[in-house]
Amino acid sequence: MSLKWVDVLDIAIELSEKFPEQDPMTISFPDLYQKVMELDEFDDDPDRCGEKILEGIQMAWIEEMD
Repeated sequence: MSLKWVDVLDIAIELSEKFPEQDPMTISFPDLYQKVMELDEFDDDPDRCGEKILEGIQMAWIEEMD
């Protein structure tokens, strides 16, 4: 399975598993971007990401933590 930027929920799940110590409510967008790029399953063009995508990932990650 490879993850693309549009796979917001799946990315959030992977982030919660790989970085359980990270509080998604306090992460900056540059740090969030870097963590997504570090996911083994992630395979998409780094330039296709924007603030709205990162915001969606962050919100999904917060939901995943609840």
